[in-house]
Amino acid sequence: MTAVTEQTGAWLDYFTAQPPAVRWIAELRASAFQRFAKLGFPTTRDEAWRSTNIARIARANFAPARPVAAPDWEKLAPYTSGIRLVFVNGRLVDQTFAPSEGLHAGLLVALQRPAGCADRLTPSEGLGAGLLTDDARPHLDQHAPSNAFTALNTAFLDQGGFIQVARGAVVKPAIHLIYLTVPGPQPVVTHPRTLVVVGAGAQCTLVESYLGTGAYFTNAVTEIVAGEGAVVDHYKIQRESPAAFHVATLQATLGRSANFASCSISLGAALARHDIGATLSEGADASLNGLYIVDGTQHVDHHTTIDHARPHATSRELYKGILDGDASAVFSGKVLVRKDAQKTDSRQTNQNLLLSDSARIDSKPELEIFADDVRCTHGATIGQLDAESLFYLQSRGIGKREARSLLTRAFAQDVVDRIKVPVVKESLEAILLEKLHEHSH
Repeated sequence: MTAVTEQTGAWLDYFTAQPPAVRWIAELRASAFQRFAKLGFPTTRDEAWRSTNIARIARANFAPARPVAAPDWEKLAPYTSGIRLVFVNGRLVDQTFAPSEGLHAGLLVALQRPAGCADRLTPSEGLGAGLLTDDARPHLDQHAPSNAFTALNTAFLDQGGFIQVARGAVVKPAIHLIYLTVPGPQPVVTHPRTLVVVGAGAQCTLVESYLGTGAYFTNAVTEIVAGEGAVVDHYKIQRESPAAFHVATLQATLGRSANFASCSISLGAALARHDIGATLSEGADASLNGLYIVDGTQHVDHHTTIDHARPHATSRELYKGILDGDASAVFSGKVLVRKDAQKTDSRQTNQNLLLSDSARIDSKPELEIFADDVRCTHGATIGQLDAESLFYLQSRGIGKREARSLLTRAFAQDVVDRIKVPVVKESLEAILLEKLHEHSH
């Protein structure tokens, strides 16, 4: 029996035991499971996974997560006022809208419908937030890259989050999606799925949070479709349990002159892998930013791909890492400039700070250019805290631990300052202050 067959067999019983779905979802599930069965989990022989060994995920026996009593998620994610969808073990348990946020009545109508209903938008309503409906069919599973993990996610498609912003609507409060995993006596798996469709000229802000307790595996997929001239700000905060595995794919497809900014904060999980991609139409602008802080034996891997498919597009990318203990990290950033994508302007930077001698980073920025009238740069740095800066702070009466903490916070601040949602930024700064203070000891 081959390794792929063994892996497929371990998931087949769970797949066939799923509750029935509507026909088009059932067809998506079946096709995706066939892809997963053919591919199997990647190994370190696959170039994209050369530095990240997911054998612990492939060999584990994760049970499907079951509904549980919802914990106090507001304590776990205190930055989620306003518009909020909360999923616990893959089930939507809370759908909240705060009318004090200043939205017009049409938005209130769309969001106060019962959870899981079929929200159908009109331009006067502006926003729909709930579970997947038939309106998702033209876009669902059309944008995320085809690989074993996205196939597995689609094969277990159930209650996915679905955000629709109508043409020209401006949604000022952030839309929060919280995915919380609470395992039972054995490790469990959840497959969070999020689809965001933003109409032409519309604007919105999205915040995805991933949290949990105990041992589990989160396999998440997010697809964002931004229409012509749309503006989408996206934040992802990964604070999984120290015993968890987190594998996630984010793919954004940008229409003409659309603007997309993403900021990924990765703090938790024993092993985390983030695949982040954006495809740019003519005149589009994409900004991918990230901060990862790991210690102990944590491993975090970021693979980013910016696809300049049309001319006159701009992309900016800044990822920073702070590693301590025996932690390891991977950054692989690819910028693809296609043949007709003239006047492309792209800049990519990866910077890493090692706080211990045993921490390690594998950084691989990459440019693949098929056009001749472009401006593209990339670079990577790996270093330790500057000895002269430490000495300067200590000479001013600041203790060594506090000096280390100050310099480390200053290194991270450039990414934190790019967060435009005040309550999210303030809460994250408090979390980082506590985490970086621990690293300074």
